[in-house]
Amino acid sequence: MMKRTRLDEYVISRLCPIVILISLLLLLLIQSTNTDAQVLTTRKAAAPSRRGSKAYTVIFDAGSTGSRVHVFCFDHNLDLIPVGNELEFYSQVKPGLSAYAKNPQEAAYSLKSLLVEAESVVPPNLHPKTPVRVGATAGLRSLEGDTADRILQAVRDFLKDNSSLKFRPDLVTVLDGSQEGTFQWVTINYLLGNLGNRYSNTVGVVDLGGGSVQMAYAISEKAAEKSPKTTDGKDYVKDITLKGTKYHLYVHSYLNYGLLAARAEIFKAVGASDNPCILDGYHGSYRYGGSVYDVSASHSGSSFIKCRRAAVNALKVNKSICTHMNCTFGGVWNGGGGAGQKNLFVASFFFDIAGEVGFIDRKQPTAKAKPADFRNAAKHACKVSFQNAKATYPLAEEGDLPYLCMDLVYQYTLLKDGFGLDPLREITLVKDVKYKDYLVEAAWPLGSAIDLVSSY
Repeated sequence: MMKRTRLDEYVISRLCPIVILISLLLLLLIQSTNTDAQVLTTRKAAAPSRRGSKAYTVIFDAGSTGSRVHVFCFDHNLDLIPVGNELEFYSQVKPGLSAYAKNPQEAAYSLKSLLVEAESVVPPNLHPKTPVRVGATAGLRSLEGDTADRILQAVRDFLKDNSSLKFRPDLVTVLDGSQEGTFQWVTINYLLGNLGNRYSNTVGVVDLGGGSVQMAYAISEKAAEKSPKTTDGKDYVKDITLKGTKYHLYVHSYLNYGLLAARAEIFKAVGASDNPCILDGYHGSYRYGGSVYDVSASHSGSSFIKCRRAAVNALKVNKSICTHMNCTFGGVWNGGGGAGQKNLFVASFFFDIAGEVGFIDRKQPTAKAKPADFRNAAKHACKVSFQNAKATYPLAEEGDLPYLCMDLVYQYTLLKDGFGLDPLREITLVKDVKYKDYLVEAAWPLGSAIDLVSSY
């Protein structure tokens, strides 16, 4: 064995700390590399989990004028993600289920093309996990006897035998009017990013459909505690929790006061023949709710003042029957107003008719307006003859032309006398709401989908 010299001992004494330091650095590097590998492995493992958290829902809106299907997809944060190139898949057919009152099976099969389209956009492996809901609205609610029940049962049988989606019989129903109003409120406030905020930071909603009109807005807890019951003992206020925040939602649906149904109510109030709301020179027939009305204009032509009286009469705007401190029309409690109603979004036929007569740009998703705009447009429309209507209103649907005076007068009367809005109050007419880089329809099916995917 070689004997160490003092020089050797000196070198060793100097090198040992360096070797130890290098060894420690190498050990730390190895551990760091392992840690990075573990993090990378974890990240790679998490990605399929996020991809797997996609949740689809299929919503059939069985309305009074037609049937529509909506397909939505949500991520794990309940944010909408695209279905194909759009943020939702949408398709529709006409007429609606109520048009097949005498043939329930034919009503069910009218949904076949929509079902095929909906299933084609949902990944096949997710079909068994994708719930399907059919929500029928005022069109079926207005049918007599057990007709609606027989149509709904035919739809249940059809879906059970023909669909690969997750089917539950109880999800094929006639939507209660308050459900429709609630879902509409959820839709608009979700798209605006209001959910999770205080109730005072949400917006109120009025939705004018074909057969019914809904009002919904959030009220304070104090107001909710004092809320009365409806005449049939139901609650005006629904408690819902969304994104960790509890809302007391005032919601009421007025059956037979949607735009198409209101025409029939006005005919019942003042007669369909010699009617002051029909454009001068028109004679024809109007069908709604299984009834046919022989419609003709007044001999003196349409009149804004006389039509206003007819609309007020049809709305039953009679404060003497109000048993609460504040009412809308027909003795219905108005919710008391408050911060949740200060910003009002008014949807569906309000937007459509305003676009047809041209006081808003219907190519835009929303428009600011006032109830007085409907009054001014009505005064103009009531002076137009049916013969000149198409030239005056080239954007109007052919079937709406004879009723433009009536529709505008009714909408103004509903806002001013029915809901008690100041004619000069600014409201937002809404068709779509911008969500991220997309425009999404401001309709109840999205709110229904949010409710559905949250409960699965």
